[in-house]
Amino acid sequence: MAVIAVYSMKGGVGKSCSAVNLAWNSAVGSSRRTLLWDLDPQGAASFILRGNQTEKDRARAMIAGNVKPEKLIRPTEINNLDLLAADVSLRGLDRLFFQISKKRHLGKLLRQIGKDYDRIILDCPPGLTETSEQILRNADIVIVPVIPSPLSERALVDVQMFLDGSGKKHAPLLPVYNMVDRRRSIHKQGLARNPKWPVIPMSSAVEHMTKLQQPVGSFAPHSTAARAYAQIWRGIEKRLTKK
Repeated sequence: MAVIAVYSMKGGVGKSCSAVNLAWNSAVGSSRRTLLWDLDPQGAASFILRGNQTEKDRARAMIAGNVKPEKLIRPTEINNLDLLAADVSLRGLDRLFFQISKKRHLGKLLRQIGKDYDRIILDCPPGLTETSEQILRNADIVIVPVIPSPLSERALVDVQMFLDGSGKKHAPLLPVYNMVDRRRSIHKQGLARNPKWPVIPMSSAVEHMTKLQQPVGSFAPHSTAARAYAQIWRGIEKRLTKK
């Protein structure tokens, strides 16, 4: 089992769409038993995958140990892909971690849930918090969507410096330029600064994900975005097999 976190300190960088599309590639492209665990209280990934909206305020209770994970995990309409949906109760997750005073609690949960899966994709809440710290220390790989602009790149540098300065072990951060519009000069400058970073283009297919509630691979498999996500996933799998 491997844990792939999709994380950004900033919001609005296409994090949830990236998590859904990578999970789709894991389940369909690699035929892996895959779980997408939505830890973002906004629940965008859960919405796209048509998560059950009737079970409110139970996501935090599951992490607290009051509800078993198998009670909340649901299959999606995509073969090999299950969902552990988010709800607004996750807004209090940092407070919960402080209350239970367990720095390794999330890692224990991941090992428990991971017995039934090959890959767990985490859609992480934005910010640098106790929750994100636990995620970054328990993931095998952290995918960081970055808009090609100095401010977004600076946020990535801040996270890297924080983690390196702590002296504790953490997963490697793998930046991905997202929502790239090559017609914009600031985006072209960003691509020139980091030419080896993977690129996901600005795409109408990605914008339609929330309307259709499907990953791009399901309804636009030949789109530039779908091909970009597939290529990134192949790189992730290659890296995992070398571990």
